[in-house]
This record gives sequence, structure tokens and C-alpha cells, in this order.
Amino acid sequence: MVQSVGNMALTRVAKCCRSLVREPSKGLFCGVLQPGWTESCSGAKRHLLTEDVIKLQNFQQRKLAVAHLVSGSQVNIIEQFSEKLQRKELILRDELKLLLHLCQSTDDMMIARDAIYRYHAENRNMAYGDFKFGPLFMRLCYELGLEGLAASSITDQNMKGFFNDSTSFNIAIDMLFTKGYFENAMEVLKTMRNQGVTFNKDTVILASGTCYKLNTAESFSICTALIEEEQTKGNFIPRHAYCFAVALALKQDDIEKAQSLFSQIMSTDSRLCQNLKVMIQAMSGAVTDAINTLSAAMGPRGPSFVRKTEFSQEVVDLLRMQSEGGPHTMKVQQVVTGLEQASQVTQYTIDSMLCQTPTGKRKPAPVLEERRMSRRTLQPLQSTLLSE
Repeated sequence: MVQSVGNMALTRVAKCCRSLVREPSKGLFCGVLQPGWTESCSGAKRHLLTEDVIKLQNFQQRKLAVAHLVSGSQVNIIEQFSEKLQRKELILRDELKLLLHLCQSTDDMMIARDAIYRYHAENRNMAYGDFKFGPLFMRLCYELGLEGLAASSITDQNMKGFFNDSTSFNIAIDMLFTKGYFENAMEVLKTMRNQGVTFNKDTVILASGTCYKLNTAESFSICTALIEEEQTKGNFIPRHAYCFAVALALKQDDIEKAQSLFSQIMSTDSRLCQNLKVMIQAMSGAVTDAINTLSAAMGPRGPSFVRKTEFSQEVVDLLRMQSEGGPHTMKVQQVVTGLEQASQVTQYTIDSMLCQTPTGKRKPAPVLEERRMSRRTLQPLQSTLLSE
């Protein structure tokens, strides 16, 4: 059952049987975001966090469970909560949990925002227990597309301590990254650092991805410093983060740094790594090495179900340009033609490969319990060979 039907603690507040009849969202709260970023920055239409990190589906299932518990009443809990805020009455923890599970529109979220501000002001010096409101509020913003509200709330100094976990910050950054608001994502990262919230592996991926998208000397410096800091601490750095850093180094024409970062990747057999490898080789003038990498990717003809490495059109075009007029021009053209004939040249860009949603953890298949009783005779089965 969905975590005991939305953590049965919610039912204690839902005994008044308040209703969940709300209007659909009427629009998006723009918050602190500035227009024009989506148009000026290419790509960034994919999430960098997987579902097992965001857990949006699980959250939506919990909302449905809570909605079922409070349905059938003629009292509107959200309007009642708004009146309670106006009367400046004390907000209880379970009441706030219930409210956050009932929000369905932008108007509801404005009430929820005022509620968490009041709750934090009243409980600033008190522990909230094991329950964290930050991720819950961020998932609500994620569900309703309110990345502006998420950014303005989590960076507000008055809310310091309310969003005291890495998950809240990671979800907010992922929202902003997906919509192309990279400067705002960087502000959230800086707030996270200033408030002493621990960076985990997901944060490192998001930070390096944001720096890559900004593509400035400052963001390049931040990206390399972050990776060096994580290495000094002995923390695990995901391959995805390294790839963002390598691509950013190439954009900044720092071939030496790109080579150094790429050499630290433990496994480089992925499509993205192989494309970055050829880019580094081409830009550094190692055309022969690039030819060898592409030739090895073609290899002998194997089983049809084994997918061979694909190379981006922009990567092979870069190699062509770097070798043009040189002694390896014909060989490069021959290898590229062979890749094209083998359908190993794709229109996916390096940017689209970098911003592709990772697969995440696979859920194990349910184990079917062995049946020990016959459905026909209701007698114990002597052997699995005799089962119907």
C-alpha cells in the first residue's frame, strides 16, 4: 500500500472529512525568473535526475490516497486553512502535511507558500522530527511547473533551515535546469553552499551541468574547483559530472584540462565518452588517434543485436575540418564513410547526449511465492512438477 495510505498520520488531521474540490491550474508563477533564458540557451529540455531521486510518481500516489481519505465532505480544507492564516492561528505539523498533499493549483500553492513561511517562523528553533517538508514542497512545485516559486522560496534567507536537505535543493536545481534557467540554478547552488547543505553525487552532476550550460570563464572555474574539492574529500564523482566538465573545458578551449579530466573517468566505453574522446583527439591535433578510435568502433561484423557505438555528426564533421588539407584527409573520409554506411553516425549532438535523462535504478521483478496447495483438491502439492 502507498506507504500505509499516505502515512496514516495524515488521517488524524483528515477526520473532519474536508473536501478536495479544486480548480485546475490557472497559470504559472514566474517568481524571480527572468525571461529570455530559454531562447538564448540551447538544449536543456531533459531532466538530469531520475525518477528514483525525484520520486514524483510516489508523491502523486500519496496525494491520491490522501484525496480519497478526505473526499465526500462539504468543507474546503484549503479555504479553511487560508482563513486560519488570516487569523494568525498556530499551524500544526500534521495540518501542514495534509495541506501540502491537497494542493492542486497555483492559487493553492500561494496558500501553501504562506503556510510554510508561517510554520518555519513559529518553529525556527525547533526540530521538525524525522519528517522533512522541503522535498514535499519542491515536488509540489515540480508537479505544477512552478520552478519560479521553488527558486524564490529556497533562496529566501527567511527560510534558511527549512530546506535543510540536499534533496530539496537538487529537485529545485533540476527544475530550473530543465526549463533553461541556468543563472537561477547557479543561485540555488550558491545558496546551498552558503547554508552548509551537503553536496551529494546528484548535486555534483547538476552543478557541473549548470556550469556547462552557462559556459563562462567563471562557471568553468567553479566546475573545476568543485570536482577538485570532491576529489580531495575522497568523494565519488559520477561519470556524468566528469563528462559535463570535459565538454565545458572543450568549449573553453582548454584542451589540456579536458584531457586531464577525461583521464580520470574510470569507464569510458559509453557512447558519450567515446564521442568526447574523439573530440579531444581532433582538437588536440591527434588525428591518427581519432582515426584509430573510430576504426575500433566499427570493428568486425558482429551479431545484429549488439549495438555498436554511434558518433555524433558534429564530432565527425569536427574531425573532417581538423584534418582538411593534411596527410590524413583521405583516411578520415574513408573511416567516416564506413561509419555512415554502418549507420553509426547520428544526428544527436553532444549537448543532447549530455542532457539525456539517465535510466536510474531498475526495480527488481516481484518474486512469485511458490504455491503449495492444489486449487482443485485443496490438498498439499507433493512436487512442483504436479502443480497445475
